[in-house]
Amino acid sequence: MKKILVTRKLLKECEEKASKVFDANLNSNDELYSQLKLIELSQGHDAVLTSLTDKMDEATINKLPDSVKVISNFAVGFGNIDLEAAKKREIIVTNTPDVLTDATAEIGILLILGACRRASEGIKSAKESNWKWSADYLIGKQLTGSRLGILGMGRIGQKIAIIAKALGMIIHYHNRSKLSEEKEQGAIYHDSLKSLFSVSDVLSICCPATKETVNLINKETLEYFPTGAVITNVARGDIVDDEALIDALNRRKIYAAGLDVYKGEPNLNPGYQKIKSTFILPHLGSATKHTRTAMANLAIDNIDEFFKTGNCINKVN
Repeated sequence: MKKILVTRKLLKECEEKASKVFDANLNSNDELYSQLKLIELSQGHDAVLTSLTDKMDEATINKLPDSVKVISNFAVGFGNIDLEAAKKREIIVTNTPDVLTDATAEIGILLILGACRRASEGIKSAKESNWKWSADYLIGKQLTGSRLGILGMGRIGQKIAIIAKALGMIIHYHNRSKLSEEKEQGAIYHDSLKSLFSVSDVLSICCPATKETVNLINKETLEYFPTGAVITNVARGDIVDDEALIDALNRRKIYAAGLDVYKGEPNLNPGYQKIKSTFILPHLGSATKHTRTAMANLAIDNIDEFFKTGNCINKVN
Protein backbone atom coordinates (compact mmCIF):
# COMPACT_ATOMS: atom_id res chain seq x y z
CA MET A 1 0.00 0.00 0.00
CA LYS A 2 1.35 3.40 -1.01
CA LYS A 3 2.08 5.87 1.77
CA ILE A 4 0.88 9.49 1.46
CA LEU A 5 1.28 12.61 3.57
CA VAL A 6 -1.84 14.78 3.86
CA THR A 7 -0.69 18.24 4.93
CA ARG A 8 -4.02 19.70 6.16
CA LYS A 9 -7.10 18.27 7.83
CA LEU A 10 -9.80 17.12 5.40
CA LEU A 11 -13.50 16.47 5.98
CA LYS A 12 -14.05 13.23 7.91
CA GLU A 13 -15.40 11.17 5.02
CA CYS A 14 -12.48 12.23 2.82
CA GLU A 15 -9.92 11.26 5.45
CA GLU A 16 -11.66 7.90 5.74
CA LYS A 17 -11.37 7.44 1.99
CA ALA A 18 -7.68 8.39 2.02
CA SER A 19 -7.04 5.85 4.78
CA LYS A 20 -8.81 3.09 2.84
CA VAL A 21 -6.94 3.70 -0.40
CA PHE A 22 -3.52 4.49 1.11
CA ASP A 23 -1.46 4.32 4.25
CA ALA A 24 -2.36 7.95 4.98
CA ASN A 25 -0.42 10.15 7.38
CA LEU A 26 -3.16 12.62 8.36
CA ASN A 27 -2.91 16.03 10.03
CA SER A 28 -5.50 15.55 12.76
CA ASN A 29 -4.76 18.90 14.44
CA ASP A 30 -4.78 20.83 11.14
CA GLU A 31 -1.35 22.21 11.97
CA LEU A 32 0.12 24.56 9.36
CA TYR A 33 3.37 22.73 8.70
CA SER A 34 6.54 24.70 8.18
CA GLN A 35 8.48 23.82 5.04
CA LEU A 36 11.09 22.11 7.21
CA LYS A 37 8.49 19.97 9.00
CA LEU A 38 6.76 19.09 5.74
CA ILE A 39 10.08 17.85 4.37
CA GLU A 40 10.71 15.82 7.53
CA LEU A 41 7.23 14.28 7.54
CA SER A 42 7.45 13.35 3.87
CA GLN A 43 10.34 10.95 4.47
CA GLY A 44 9.35 7.45 3.38
CA HIS A 45 6.18 8.64 1.64
CA ASP A 46 5.20 8.11 -1.98
CA ALA A 47 3.04 11.21 -2.41
CA VAL A 48 2.08 14.46 -0.71
CA LEU A 49 -1.46 15.83 -0.77
CA THR A 50 -0.87 19.55 -0.37
CA SER A 51 -3.01 22.62 0.20
CA LEU A 52 -2.63 26.17 -1.12
CA THR A 53 -1.21 27.05 2.31
CA ASP A 54 1.85 24.88 1.59
CA LYS A 55 4.68 26.77 -0.08
CA MET A 56 6.21 24.15 -2.33
CA ASP A 57 9.01 26.27 -3.78
CA GLU A 58 12.18 25.02 -5.47
CA ALA A 59 14.13 24.74 -2.21
CA THR A 60 11.37 22.67 -0.58
CA ILE A 61 10.85 20.39 -3.58
CA ASN A 62 14.58 19.77 -3.94
CA LYS A 63 14.68 18.48 -0.36
CA LEU A 64 11.77 16.06 -0.72
CA PRO A 65 12.84 12.40 -0.54
CA ASP A 66 13.30 10.46 -3.77
CA SER A 67 10.33 8.30 -2.78
CA VAL A 68 7.86 11.15 -3.45
CA LYS A 69 6.50 10.82 -6.99
CA VAL A 70 3.31 12.92 -6.77
CA ILE A 71 2.26 16.27 -5.31
CA SER A 72 -1.53 16.37 -5.43
CA ASN A 73 -2.75 19.91 -4.76
CA PHE A 74 -6.08 20.31 -2.98
CA ALA A 75 -7.05 23.27 -5.21
CA VAL A 76 -7.77 24.21 -8.80
CA GLY A 77 -4.76 26.54 -8.65
CA PHE A 78 -1.13 25.53 -8.26
CA GLY A 79 0.64 28.85 -7.78
CA ASN A 80 2.02 27.54 -4.47
CA ILE A 81 4.05 24.88 -6.31
CA ASP A 82 7.17 25.37 -8.44
CA LEU A 83 6.15 23.21 -11.40
CA GLU A 84 9.56 23.32 -13.08
CA ALA A 85 11.35 22.25 -9.92
CA ALA A 86 8.93 19.34 -9.56
CA LYS A 87 9.43 18.35 -13.19
CA LYS A 88 13.20 18.32 -12.76
CA ARG A 89 12.74 15.94 -9.82
CA GLU A 90 10.36 13.84 -11.96
CA ILE A 91 7.52 14.56 -9.54
CA ILE A 92 4.13 15.06 -11.17
CA VAL A 93 1.83 17.78 -9.88
CA THR A 94 -1.95 17.51 -10.07
CA ASN A 95 -4.86 19.81 -9.25
CA THR A 96 -8.63 19.59 -8.78
CA PRO A 97 -10.35 21.35 -11.70
CA ASP A 98 -14.08 21.43 -12.55
CA VAL A 99 -15.41 20.44 -9.13
CA LEU A 100 -15.21 23.94 -7.57
CA THR A 101 -16.45 25.98 -10.54
CA ASP A 102 -20.00 26.58 -9.33
CA ALA A 103 -19.12 27.35 -5.71
CA THR A 104 -16.35 29.78 -6.66
CA ALA A 105 -18.50 31.51 -9.28
CA GLU A 106 -21.18 32.06 -6.63
CA ILE A 107 -18.65 33.83 -4.44
CA GLY A 108 -17.54 35.83 -7.48
CA ILE A 109 -21.09 37.11 -7.89
CA LEU A 110 -21.34 37.78 -4.15
CA LEU A 111 -18.22 39.94 -4.35
CA ILE A 112 -19.68 41.94 -7.22
CA LEU A 113 -22.96 42.49 -5.40
CA GLY A 114 -21.31 43.17 -2.06
CA ALA A 115 -18.89 45.75 -3.45
CA CYS A 116 -21.37 47.47 -5.77
CA ARG A 117 -24.18 47.67 -3.21
CA ARG A 118 -22.00 48.70 -0.24
CA ALA A 119 -22.83 45.57 1.75
CA SER A 120 -20.05 45.97 4.33
CA GLU A 121 -21.27 49.45 5.28
CA GLY A 122 -24.87 48.24 5.38
CA ILE A 123 -24.11 45.25 7.59
CA LYS A 124 -22.12 47.41 10.00
CA SER A 125 -24.91 49.99 10.26
CA ALA A 126 -27.60 47.34 10.72
CA LYS A 127 -25.67 45.61 13.51
CA GLU A 128 -25.00 48.91 15.26
CA SER A 129 -28.67 49.96 14.86
CA ASN A 130 -27.57 53.48 13.97
CA TRP A 131 -29.04 53.91 10.48
CA LYS A 132 -31.94 56.04 9.35
CA TRP A 133 -33.52 55.71 5.92
CA SER A 134 -33.25 58.58 3.48
CA ALA A 135 -33.45 58.84 -0.30
CA ASP A 136 -29.65 58.97 -0.62
CA TYR A 137 -28.70 56.53 2.15
CA LEU A 138 -25.96 54.09 1.07
CA ILE A 139 -26.57 54.65 -2.62
CA GLY A 140 -24.63 52.03 -4.56
CA LYS A 141 -24.08 50.90 -8.12
CA GLN A 142 -26.76 48.94 -9.95
CA LEU A 143 -25.65 45.91 -11.93
CA THR A 144 -28.32 46.06 -14.61
CA GLY A 145 -26.88 47.66 -17.74
CA SER A 146 -23.33 47.92 -16.37
CA ARG A 147 -20.32 46.40 -18.11
CA LEU A 148 -18.63 43.43 -16.46
CA GLY A 149 -15.06 42.75 -17.51
CA ILE A 150 -13.89 39.20 -16.86
CA LEU A 151 -10.14 38.68 -16.69
CA GLY A 152 -9.66 35.00 -17.44
CA MET A 153 -12.61 33.34 -19.17
CA GLY A 154 -12.03 29.79 -17.99
CA ARG A 155 -14.65 27.62 -16.33
CA ILE A 156 -15.18 29.98 -13.39
CA GLY A 157 -15.17 33.10 -15.56
CA GLN A 158 -17.72 31.56 -17.92
CA LYS A 159 -20.02 30.61 -15.04
CA ILE A 160 -19.79 34.13 -13.58
CA ALA A 161 -20.62 35.49 -17.04
CA ILE A 162 -23.78 33.36 -17.25
CA ILE A 163 -25.06 34.55 -13.85
CA ALA A 164 -24.05 38.18 -14.43
CA LYS A 165 -25.76 38.20 -17.81
CA ALA A 166 -28.94 37.00 -16.12
CA LEU A 167 -28.60 40.01 -13.80
CA GLY A 168 -28.57 42.30 -16.82
CA MET A 169 -24.83 42.95 -17.06
CA ILE A 170 -23.03 43.33 -20.41
CA ILE A 171 -20.13 40.89 -20.55
CA HIS A 172 -16.64 41.74 -21.83
CA TYR A 173 -13.57 39.53 -21.38
CA HIS A 174 -9.86 39.08 -21.97
CA ASN A 175 -8.35 35.65 -22.27
CA ARG A 176 -5.18 34.08 -23.63
CA SER A 177 -7.26 33.21 -26.68
CA LYS A 178 -10.69 34.07 -28.03
CA LEU A 179 -13.41 31.58 -27.11
CA SER A 180 -15.77 29.89 -29.52
CA GLU A 181 -19.14 31.56 -30.06
CA GLU A 182 -20.78 28.79 -28.07
CA LYS A 183 -18.63 29.48 -25.00
CA GLU A 184 -18.73 33.27 -25.42
CA GLN A 185 -22.53 33.38 -25.33
CA GLY A 186 -22.51 36.94 -26.59
CA ALA A 187 -19.56 38.17 -24.51
CA ILE A 188 -17.27 40.73 -26.19
CA TYR A 189 -13.62 39.74 -26.57
CA HIS A 190 -10.73 42.17 -25.96
CA ASP A 191 -7.24 41.31 -27.11
CA SER A 192 -5.47 43.51 -24.55
CA LEU A 193 -5.75 44.36 -20.87
CA LYS A 194 -6.01 48.07 -21.62
CA SER A 195 -8.94 47.50 -23.95
CA LEU A 196 -10.80 45.36 -21.42
CA PHE A 197 -10.12 47.55 -18.39
CA SER A 198 -11.16 50.73 -20.20
CA VAL A 199 -14.73 49.42 -20.62
CA SER A 200 -15.04 47.62 -17.26
CA ASP A 201 -17.49 49.24 -14.87
CA VAL A 202 -16.85 46.12 -12.79
CA LEU A 203 -13.90 43.74 -13.13
CA SER A 204 -13.96 40.12 -12.00
CA ILE A 205 -10.46 38.63 -11.74
CA CYS A 206 -10.61 34.92 -12.57
CA CYS A 207 -7.23 34.23 -14.18
CA PRO A 208 -4.60 31.80 -12.83
CA ALA A 209 -1.73 33.01 -10.67
CA THR A 210 1.43 32.76 -12.77
CA LYS A 211 4.70 34.66 -13.04
CA GLU A 212 3.05 36.72 -15.80
CA THR A 213 -0.01 37.68 -13.74
CA VAL A 214 1.73 38.74 -10.50
CA ASN A 215 0.73 42.36 -9.75
CA LEU A 216 -1.17 42.54 -13.04
CA ILE A 217 -3.48 45.02 -11.29
CA ASN A 218 -0.99 47.78 -10.51
CA LYS A 219 -0.48 51.54 -10.47
CA GLU A 220 -0.30 51.73 -14.25
CA THR A 221 -3.14 49.37 -15.18
CA LEU A 222 -5.51 50.87 -12.60
CA GLU A 223 -5.44 54.09 -14.60
CA TYR A 224 -7.00 52.25 -17.56
CA PHE A 225 -10.30 51.85 -15.70
CA PRO A 226 -13.20 54.29 -15.88
CA THR A 227 -13.26 56.48 -12.78
CA GLY A 228 -15.59 54.84 -10.27
CA ALA A 229 -15.00 51.25 -11.42
CA VAL A 230 -15.31 48.28 -9.06
CA ILE A 231 -12.63 45.57 -8.87
CA THR A 232 -13.27 42.07 -7.51
CA ASN A 233 -10.90 39.13 -7.12
CA VAL A 234 -11.92 35.50 -6.77
CA ALA A 235 -8.64 34.11 -8.20
CA ARG A 236 -5.39 34.69 -6.28
CA GLY A 237 -4.11 37.55 -4.15
CA ASP A 238 -0.79 37.77 -6.00
CA ILE A 239 -2.55 39.23 -9.04
CA VAL A 240 -3.25 42.51 -7.24
CA ASP A 241 -0.70 45.08 -6.06
CA ASP A 242 -2.43 45.90 -2.77
CA GLU A 243 -0.73 49.24 -2.20
CA ALA A 244 -1.70 50.43 -5.69
CA LEU A 245 -5.32 49.34 -5.27
CA ILE A 246 -5.57 50.91 -1.81
CA ASP A 247 -4.23 54.16 -3.24
CA ALA A 248 -6.75 54.05 -6.11
CA LEU A 249 -9.58 53.43 -3.62
CA ASN A 250 -8.47 56.34 -1.44
CA ARG A 251 -8.29 58.62 -4.49
CA ARG A 252 -11.77 57.39 -5.56
CA LYS A 253 -10.37 56.36 -8.91
CA ILE A 254 -11.74 52.96 -7.93
CA TYR A 255 -15.15 53.05 -6.25
CA ALA A 256 -15.01 49.76 -4.35
CA ALA A 257 -13.22 46.43 -4.12
CA GLY A 258 -14.54 42.94 -3.44
CA LEU A 259 -11.86 40.45 -2.43
CA ASP A 260 -12.08 36.80 -1.51
CA VAL A 261 -8.32 36.42 -1.87
CA TYR A 262 -5.41 38.70 -1.02
CA LYS A 263 -1.67 38.63 -0.41
CA GLY A 264 -0.41 37.32 2.90
CA GLU A 265 -3.60 35.48 3.83
CA PRO A 266 -4.90 35.51 6.50
CA ASN A 267 -3.12 38.81 7.24
CA LEU A 268 -5.03 41.55 5.46
CA ASN A 269 -3.17 44.69 4.41
CA PRO A 270 -4.30 47.24 7.08
CA GLY A 271 -4.90 49.79 4.34
CA TYR A 272 -8.04 47.92 3.30
CA GLN A 273 -9.45 48.08 6.82
CA LYS A 274 -9.51 51.87 6.71
CA ILE A 275 -11.63 51.97 3.55
CA LYS A 276 -15.39 51.62 3.94
CA SER A 277 -15.96 50.55 0.34
CA THR A 278 -14.17 47.21 0.65
CA PHE A 279 -16.11 43.95 0.79
CA ILE A 280 -13.69 41.27 1.94
CA LEU A 281 -14.16 37.55 2.61
CA PRO A 282 -11.76 34.94 4.09
CA HIS A 283 -11.12 32.85 0.93
CA LEU A 284 -14.55 31.21 0.80
CA GLY A 285 -14.56 30.41 -2.94
CA SER A 286 -14.85 26.63 -2.60
CA ALA A 287 -16.30 26.62 0.92
CA THR A 288 -19.32 24.36 0.57
CA LYS A 289 -19.41 20.80 1.91
CA HIS A 290 -20.26 19.43 -1.52
CA THR A 291 -17.32 21.17 -3.18
CA ARG A 292 -14.69 20.60 -0.50
CA THR A 293 -15.64 16.89 -0.43
CA ALA A 294 -15.39 16.65 -4.21
CA MET A 295 -12.01 18.46 -4.20
CA ALA A 296 -10.48 16.20 -1.56
CA ASN A 297 -11.79 13.04 -3.20
CA LEU A 298 -10.39 14.16 -6.55
CA ALA A 299 -7.00 14.94 -4.98
CA ILE A 300 -6.97 11.41 -3.56
CA ASP A 301 -8.11 9.91 -6.88
CA ASN A 302 -5.37 11.79 -8.73
CA ILE A 303 -2.72 10.03 -6.65
CA ASP A 304 -4.45 6.68 -7.04
CA GLU A 305 -4.73 7.14 -10.81
CA PHE A 306 -1.04 7.91 -11.13
CA PHE A 307 0.12 4.87 -9.19
CA LYS A 308 -2.27 2.61 -11.11
CA THR A 309 -1.60 3.95 -14.61
CA GLY A 310 1.64 5.93 -14.49
CA ASN A 311 -0.20 9.11 -15.51
CA CYS A 312 -3.03 11.40 -14.39
CA ILE A 313 -5.58 13.35 -16.43
CA ASN A 314 -5.24 16.29 -14.00
CA LYS A 315 -1.46 16.53 -14.31
CA VAL A 316 -0.39 20.21 -14.62
CA ASN A 317 3.35 19.84 -15.26
